[in-house]
Amino acid sequence: MARRVEGRNRFRDFFLCSLPVAFIMAFVYVLVSSSIFGFYAPHIQSPFDNKESNFIDKMLDALNGTATTSDSNPLSIDAIRKKDPSLSWRVEDEVESSEYEVTDDACGISHQDQMVNNFGHGTWTREGGQVLNDTPEKLYQRRMRQERREKRARDLMNKDNLQALEKAAIQRSKSIDSVAPGNYSIWRNEYHKSKSFEDLLHLMQDQIIMVRVYSSLAKMTNNLALHKELEAKLALMEEEQEESININQQQSRVLDTIRDMGQLLAREREQLYDCNLVTNKLRAMLQTAEEELVSTQTHTTFLNQLASKSIPHAIHCLTMTLNLEYSLLPAPMRHFPRMENLENPDLYHYALFSDNVLAASVVVNSTVTNADDPSLHVFHIVTDKLNFGAMSMWFLLNPPKEATVQVQRFEDFSWLNSSYSPVLKQLESEAMKEFYFKTERSESAESGAESLKYRYPKYLSMLNHLRFYIPKIFPKLEKVLFLDDDVVVQKDLTPLWSVNLKGKVNGAVETCGASFHRLKSYLNFSDRHVSERFDPEYCGWAYGMNVFDLGEWRKHNITETYHFWQNLNENRTLWKLGTLPPGLMTFYNLTVPLQKKWHLLGLGYNREIDVKKIERSAVIHFNGHSKPWTELGISKYQAYWTKYASLEHPYISSCRLLE
Repeated sequence: MARRVEGRNRFRDFFLCSLPVAFIMAFVYVLVSSSIFGFYAPHIQSPFDNKESNFIDKMLDALNGTATTSDSNPLSIDAIRKKDPSLSWRVEDEVESSEYEVTDDACGISHQDQMVNNFGHGTWTREGGQVLNDTPEKLYQRRMRQERREKRARDLMNKDNLQALEKAAIQRSKSIDSVAPGNYSIWRNEYHKSKSFEDLLHLMQDQIIMVRVYSSLAKMTNNLALHKELEAKLALMEEEQEESININQQQSRVLDTIRDMGQLLAREREQLYDCNLVTNKLRAMLQTAEEELVSTQTHTTFLNQLASKSIPHAIHCLTMTLNLEYSLLPAPMRHFPRMENLENPDLYHYALFSDNVLAASVVVNSTVTNADDPSLHVFHIVTDKLNFGAMSMWFLLNPPKEATVQVQRFEDFSWLNSSYSPVLKQLESEAMKEFYFKTERSESAESGAESLKYRYPKYLSMLNHLRFYIPKIFPKLEKVLFLDDDVVVQKDLTPLWSVNLKGKVNGAVETCGASFHRLKSYLNFSDRHVSERFDPEYCGWAYGMNVFDLGEWRKHNITETYHFWQNLNENRTLWKLGTLPPGLMTFYNLTVPLQKKWHLLGLGYNREIDVKKIERSAVIHFNGHSKPWTELGISKYQAYWTKYASLEHPYISSCRLLE
């Protein structure tokens, strides 16, 4: 600013100093011109010869400043100095521009500058009475600046901008960790302006919590009348919530309740509010709620496990009906066709161990339906003696096209006894039975490491452990595809028999992610037997669809390795039951990862699986507690299973499955 004023002053001084020089040059020019004209044209009268023409005298007087002191003389230097013809000519102590002046709040007109239109020029005054003239361009620029200022003011007062500024202020306030004590208010802005019924319900729940807090404080301070009033209000609200009314009435009632509760809370706050007491009470309520939540989750886990492994009434009905039919079936009619295919190494052999007739039928039916040539597929089903008749009768009544089916019961395996199989010996022990059948559920739930999720009843079934004895069950086979009974096959699986296992035993889809489903998640690495032999970051894989090279199995003595680890884990110190942990140890460094498209897991617990991912997978696995044949099944996935369940079959429809 100072530089700008100084530059203008220099220009003014230069201009004023140059005026006398200009006048002198003009005077010399006139004299020379008159001499020339007098020499060449003496007959022409010079204007300077006229006594009445005093132009030169007036010019000299003007230069000397003695002719007149009137400002009306246009050649007067004083007049030039006083007129200040441009706004750029300013004295140093003057304000630079009207942009920096304060405007009137109501009208936006400068307190210092008052402009009046006068023949295209603006005449306006500054403090001290100095009169200044401005050009139309300057006036236009000043008017435009004023209009822009007014427009910005209107924009700032706009409702949307105010809301945006308010939201920005709320966001900034959320970043502040420390809040002044005693400033909590359930009448928050988002509830006050929200029209969502769900938000109103949240607000009402907040109010109820605060009423309970004040009710407790009233009792602590011996204010029994207020305590009684608050308890009566809570009881009335609970009665209203139990009444069945339509949604419009419910919304109206919620609004009325919020209004009444707000008034009540305002009165309670005046009488009872104490920051420390309210804080302590809320902490106590929070701790109680957390304890109740843990107890409820424990109970829910137990019930989910019980429901998932309990036989649904419809499947029990189907099993009993089929057992009855099989018992009435003559012995010659109990034989399956094409028994010559059972040991044919050129065919595709499947191993399926199940005590669920309907689940096994879905696995076989889905595999055959999606196979390019069903006649090349052989299914070896192993069940227990309770379900042998039902399993056999189902596949005798419903043969899977040209495929071959064999049904066996594991009790007929003479080699499978407690002296040979450590797991069978452990399953029959009293310690294992006590572990599973403790009557005090709460004690079991709170036993820490022995979590309820490991008390899975299926672990008591030998069918779950037969996967480690496949070469003993099928001594003449060289390659087998193992399937769990809770899978659905959606593609032709014959390419799996041509997968090169590279001299290893097991082909499976890996399940490890960034830091989960690795060996450290399944095994106890604090035990030296585990830590000395295994890498905790070794990637896990999934049971449910596995390609086993039985020749390599026998060469590596896989079953004996399994027995070794099973004996070491008699007291469950290496892992907590189940077949996956011993499988990871037994097939350690003997597993070839398959492409992810072959096996998709999680349909029994994960509700967020992409539909496209499901549809492009060859095998989908309902692992988890939400089995598709129970009421716990995830509804959006059940259609993939019921598609192959033959629900229109007379036996199934009469048992009313999934109704």
